[in-house]
Amino acid sequence: MADFRFQNKDDLTETISNLEEFKRDGFGELQGEKGGDVISKKVDENAPFDFGWKYKKKRIPPNRKKKVTYKDRVRTLHLRRNINNLDRIQEEKRFFVMKTKQDLDACQQRIESIQKQKVQVETEIQMEKEAHNSAAVFCLQAMHQRLCTELEHEKDLETKISSILKENEENMWHIEIEEGKFSTLRENLKEEEAKSAQLLQGQAEERLIQAKMAAVRIERNKNFRLQKAMEREKNYRLHHQKVISEARKNHKIAIKFLRTTLAKVHKKEAKEEKKSQKYMKKRMDAVITLKKHITTNRETLHKLRAWDQAKIRLIKKKEEAEKEVIAAQGGDAVKQTLQEKRSIELDIRRQLFAEEQKFRRCEIVARLLKEEAYDEKMKQRQLDLESGKRWMIKAKKFPSLKERTWDHFVDICEGRVPVLTSVVDSQKHSPKPERNRSLSVGSAEFAELINNQEEETLTEPEIMGLWTEKYKPYKVPKDEVERKPVGGTKMEQDILANTLEKLRSGIIHKQVVSGREFKGCPFYSKPDLIHFKNFHVGKTYKKKMTLINASYTINYCKLVGVEDHLKDFITIHFDPPGPMSAGISCEVLITFKPMINEDLEGNITFLAQTGSFSIPLKCTTKKCVLSLDKELIDFGTYVVGEIVSRTITLENHGALGTKFQVHTNIEKCDMAVKSPNVTDSTLYSLDDKVTEEKTTPNLVDTQSEVYCPPSLDIIPVMSPRASAGHPEEPYPEHATITIEEPPYEGVEINPGEDQTEIKLGEITTNEIGPFSSIKIPIIFTPIIPGSSEAKFQITFKNSNCSPLHFTAVGLAIIVPVWVPKPNVDLKICMYDRLYQDSVIIETRSKAALRLKFEVCKELQKHIELLPETGYIQAQSSYSVQLKFLPRHSLPEDAGEYFDKDTRVLAAPMTIRVADQKRPVIFTVHAVVTTSDLEIEPKEVDFGYCTIYEAVYTKITLINKSLLPQEFGFISIPKYVDIQPNDGFGVILPLQTLPLHVIFKPSKAKEYDFQLLCITEINREFTLSCKAIGVYPPLELSHYRVKFAATALFDMSTVTLYVINSHTSMNSLTHAVPRLGSGEIAPMGPTSFEFLLPDNAPIMIIPSVGTVLPGKKCMIEVIFKPVLSETTIKKEVVKMRNRKLGVQTAPKKEAPPKKGKIIMSAAPLKAAVRWLKPHSPHKKERHKSEKIKTNSEEYLIAKATLCRDFQKQFQKYVIPCVIASGDIKDKKETEPMNFSPYNTLYLELYCPTVAPSIIVASDNGKTVFNFGDIAVGHRGIKRITIQNICPEYLDLEFSILDPYGPFILLCPCRGLQPKESKDIAVSFSPRESNMFLETLEIITKKGTLTLSMLGKGVASTITCSIEGNVLNLGYVIVGETTTSTFKLQNSSTLPIKYAIFLESLSLMRNKEQLQLPGFVNNSERRTNIIGTQNYNGHSVFSVSPVDGVIEPGKTQDFTLTFSPDHESLYFSDMMKVVLFNKKISHQILLKGAAREHMMFVEGGDPLDVTVESLAVIASSTVDERWEDSEEIKSIILTLEYIQLDSASTPATRELQVGCIRTSQPTLKKSIDFSLDNLHLLQHKGFTVEPSRGIVERGQTKTINVSWVPTADFDPDQPLVVTTSLVLRGDVKETYRLVFIAHVVSEWILGDSLR
Repeated sequence: MADFRFQNKDDLTETISNLEEFKRDGFGELQGEKGGDVISKKVDENAPFDFGWKYKKKRIPPNRKKKVTYKDRVRTLHLRRNINNLDRIQEEKRFFVMKTKQDLDACQQRIESIQKQKVQVETEIQMEKEAHNSAAVFCLQAMHQRLCTELEHEKDLETKISSILKENEENMWHIEIEEGKFSTLRENLKEEEAKSAQLLQGQAEERLIQAKMAAVRIERNKNFRLQKAMEREKNYRLHHQKVISEARKNHKIAIKFLRTTLAKVHKKEAKEEKKSQKYMKKRMDAVITLKKHITTNRETLHKLRAWDQAKIRLIKKKEEAEKEVIAAQGGDAVKQTLQEKRSIELDIRRQLFAEEQKFRRCEIVARLLKEEAYDEKMKQRQLDLESGKRWMIKAKKFPSLKERTWDHFVDICEGRVPVLTSVVDSQKHSPKPERNRSLSVGSAEFAELINNQEEETLTEPEIMGLWTEKYKPYKVPKDEVERKPVGGTKMEQDILANTLEKLRSGIIHKQVVSGREFKGCPFYSKPDLIHFKNFHVGKTYKKKMTLINASYTINYCKLVGVEDHLKDFITIHFDPPGPMSAGISCEVLITFKPMINEDLEGNITFLAQTGSFSIPLKCTTKKCVLSLDKELIDFGTYVVGEIVSRTITLENHGALGTKFQVHTNIEKCDMAVKSPNVTDSTLYSLDDKVTEEKTTPNLVDTQSEVYCPPSLDIIPVMSPRASAGHPEEPYPEHATITIEEPPYEGVEINPGEDQTEIKLGEITTNEIGPFSSIKIPIIFTPIIPGSSEAKFQITFKNSNCSPLHFTAVGLAIIVPVWVPKPNVDLKICMYDRLYQDSVIIETRSKAALRLKFEVCKELQKHIELLPETGYIQAQSSYSVQLKFLPRHSLPEDAGEYFDKDTRVLAAPMTIRVADQKRPVIFTVHAVVTTSDLEIEPKEVDFGYCTIYEAVYTKITLINKSLLPQEFGFISIPKYVDIQPNDGFGVILPLQTLPLHVIFKPSKAKEYDFQLLCITEINREFTLSCKAIGVYPPLELSHYRVKFAATALFDMSTVTLYVINSHTSMNSLTHAVPRLGSGEIAPMGPTSFEFLLPDNAPIMIIPSVGTVLPGKKCMIEVIFKPVLSETTIKKEVVKMRNRKLGVQTAPKKEAPPKKGKIIMSAAPLKAAVRWLKPHSPHKKERHKSEKIKTNSEEYLIAKATLCRDFQKQFQKYVIPCVIASGDIKDKKETEPMNFSPYNTLYLELYCPTVAPSIIVASDNGKTVFNFGDIAVGHRGIKRITIQNICPEYLDLEFSILDPYGPFILLCPCRGLQPKESKDIAVSFSPRESNMFLETLEIITKKGTLTLSMLGKGVASTITCSIEGNVLNLGYVIVGETTTSTFKLQNSSTLPIKYAIFLESLSLMRNKEQLQLPGFVNNSERRTNIIGTQNYNGHSVFSVSPVDGVIEPGKTQDFTLTFSPDHESLYFSDMMKVVLFNKKISHQILLKGAAREHMMFVEGGDPLDVTVESLAVIASSTVDERWEDSEEIKSIILTLEYIQLDSASTPATRELQVGCIRTSQPTLKKSIDFSLDNLHLLQHKGFTVEPSRGIVERGQTKTINVSWVPTADFDPDQPLVVTTSLVLRGDVKETYRLVFIAHVVSEWILGDSLR
């Protein structure tokens, strides 16, 4: 409960003092009451006034014009505020008294309740004591003691509340008394406020009248503006109607002219439409005529080709006849033929050379004629210019290039213009010989054609009436002008390139996001290649492409276009999507309309903000992709007379079909070509000169013509007889030699006298379609014994398809009896196993034959042929049964027929045929192997094994056979298991198969048993085993622990128990611990110890302990994978080697070839530098133990290994040894007797994975040291964490100590793959101490633990000022005094300080809202900020005001006190603030100022500490006191304490001082003296000294003591008055009032409590 006494005492005192001042000043005696006119209370509301333009002012009484001064209003407001404040304090006092009474009632009720409980508890204690329940007695006694304590506290509280209530009631009565004193002031205030309200009402009426007048003026102005607006609206409507009528008239006139114009336009369009129809009809007629001519020419060409083929056949027959004649005469036919071919070749060359000379002559003549005509024209033009005549060229509309080409084709088809083509031109423009097919033209016709071209003029216009005089030439508009060539001129292309370069230099920007610059293609396309496959000319194809923004941020995409050669066929439909974010896609539509049957390739170019990029485009025509499934057909061996057929498949993987032809016996052509007398140059020249007749090549490009290079044997040759009989006819002058392909109507087999044994079969078609295949049959008919070979060539009509070749071979034999399978393969056979097979024998003889079957003597025990003799009928077959039963003696019996290394048997069998000397032999092949299996070792001893675990051993099963064998272990005991597959399986040939035999005993005894392995052929193999079963006295709750996948530096914990179940020694009722059949283990406490391997990331807590019988002990197994220090140091060495350029050689490296050096030059030099004896890096490479664990490279290597960590799996088997007895009973030096047989084994499966989240900052450190932080301050560290796993992770953070100094500021909720985020941890110590906490970042894949370390250091500063109060004493007004103090930094951190004065604070006005200081009587000075200077400057100032103090250093400060007027209450609060947060010291500054050099201190305070805001002029003061001397009062209250023992007198002190000043004065000291000393002594007062002198800067103390006299009345206080006179530069008199009374000892005690 708060005490009201300390809240409003000062406010009450200040309010009462203010009201007393008002009362003394005589407030309320207004001048109007003394004689002035009273303000009328009512205003004449019916005062007449005019609402016209002029206002007649109302006559106002003269007393109304009188205004209240500002000073009066301020006084009234101050009085109202003080009276309201007094009322408020009174209400608060009443409320507090009421609340205190309620608290007193509640306290009394609690006392009664506690007393009742106390009585009840005492009763219960007595009852429990009688019941001898000591526990309940103790509890009740404690409760009784607590109730007694509470009762005492409540009684003390009741006493305190009663005293407070009594005191507050007295204060409330005092307030009511004071309030009654100021009733007159309250009435005067009410009258003053009523008068003020009446005055304000009058002023309001005046303002109302003025407002009404202003409203009248505004209304009149508004009406005037409205009238003007209506006039403007009327004028606008009249003007609008006039404009509309004029517009209608103009519209009617415009319609008439528009109709006339449209009629003219329609007539013109109709005429143009008729003209275009006529022109199109003319062109269609020309196309139809051309088509007819083309059809006629094709028919003629077919006839000519058929005639040429017939002629070639006749020539071939003649050649064959001539060859026979020459061979019959004994000559060399080949040589003769070659000579004739050469002579023909020379004739062809001569003819071609003559044609070339004629063409060149014609060309020279044409040029000469053209030059002469040009010279004549220029001469005529020069003559016309000289004669001054105007010449002009007749308007002729020359047709365009396209129209002239079309007319030229029409003339060619109609036969009006001959076609000029030259062999030489075709040779120049086409490198391929097959394209040089043209028509030759004679010299006369050529000259005529040149003349026709030279004289060609447009004698007739294309449009009738074009050349008439009335016709005006048509001006071609700009948009109809013929387009420029694609790409423009070279100058335009250069200008365009420069412009684009300038434009792109401003468009293209680098894209930098998070410090990384984007490089590469800004957009990805799906698909990557736009491929139009197998297109048809004239059709339209469309494809969609998706562009995906692959840059880091927003990008733009703009279509640049396609390459020039694709613009006529490719159309791109692309709407720019604007800004595209990363990953956003847009679609592009590509339309392809082929007009030519050619492959096209190019790029589609786009422009992005980061640069241009291209998408490849490819258009491919239909093609033939032909292949054979094989190139060799091997028929094998067949008897003469058999017919065997094989097929070869011709496949077409393309979309274009073609016709094909199969040629046989192509080796003849190959032999002729490879003849030494014919060179490659000869063949090339011959082929290059031969041409094919071809009509209208430009219109028949789409017809695919195939030209096969001719061979030398089809050139027509004249026989010697023909040449002799018929004179050589010269070739026509313009003739050409044409070579045509045979018709593709079927497969042609060249007939000949020699029938081949390998030939083609019947083919159903000679055309292969797209994406199809055809089987070509090849037939082998052996006629003559021996080998046969035939070569075939497949040629195709499509010139782009190269010929395919394949070969067929076969072997023919002739025997009457033969074995179709001369090699009988029995595969792999086992010893002592029977194998059978049938041998088929066939005959071509027409008579029955007797056969005898013989087996060689060496193998007669193993091989048998049944029957031994038989007869085979004519042209039939015979079957013989072969039995093979290999014995183990086969290797010795077979001799040379058996290879012991490879175990291969090759036994020749003989068939004797009657009347045939040559026997038929066939061979029996077999690989003979054993069926043995071998088990290693032969015997297995498992040793000691507990019943809680299983022991396994590894055995090896070896297959000695070359065949796989099935095996299985049967009749296995229950306590034995064989894995894998429970001991069953198949073992491969010569395989060594490892097996695990697992032994798990069920009870403690000795085991001896055998395992039986049986194979599929019932062979048995045994394995002997023995073991000893052990029942240990302790057991584990789990023997195998599988940890979850634990991240690196994370931790996984598993809990299990060690159980002691040995509670009885009776072996008949249950199993007891023992070794085999040995003694029973003793019953009692049993100890255990887990033996952990070195450097294992495993901890077991506790690892040593003792378990009592029937109890269990809990243990924790902790798995915490870490990187070993050796691994990290090796990585550091590798990093150093990489920096030095030394490459680590692989472990297994192939030996280098002789004469070659594998190491390059740079690594070799580095290696040489490494191997130098004084190399500074030599020690670092070989001594990794010198690497410090806190170095930067060590941390970098650790972070690298952690980031690149691969999954690991480790398995640990931890033995737990057991000993009888308690480990606590043994001494430290005495070891436990642990048994090696009673050992339990704990199996741990420990998978380690890479951490899902790592620290990416500070080289991967997980320990963060904040260092030394000042108490109350904060240090922040930002930690970057990164998700290195390929999936999104949700993050959870462990809770830090809420009362600790560490705070997690900005946690994140989750991380995307490869995403990094920052978290911040702040360290704000509240005390000087070391702090350590761990922060766990928990994910579903692991936990990252961060350790945070910091030290709080107290920022302490010591001040040289004691008591936190600095009194600067008295100063003469206008002078200044200074004082110095020191601040020392006693902490270990530099401290930033700042010094603030409370008077300069922005919050200083808060003190004005508190209760006045004079309300509280206990303390006088509660205001921190006292009197201030009038000039606005601060009374106190300090320097320096801020800075930094280093540890252990001291800072000096200077404090200045400079008042500008007289006051005793100059004060201020100086605060020393550290780090702009913590207030270290608060020092109260005090000072006083006098206008004269003397002062007196002491006595009771009589005035307020807060000065008035109003400044009293000095002149008024001088006028008031110019004739009288100022007398100041000092009251000294002395309280004499009456004690039972000896009492001490009541004492008080007065200080008289002289101020040190620098101003010149008459006296350098002051004198003081007291009057009426005899009266004082008579009343019991003693004053020492009564007079004296005080020097400058010194003070003297006047001690006053009082002892009551015998006649003193204790009920009435003693009041005595005297004077104190001070003489210095002026004389001052003080009135001393001594008030003395006696106080008893018990009253003093109550006040102290």
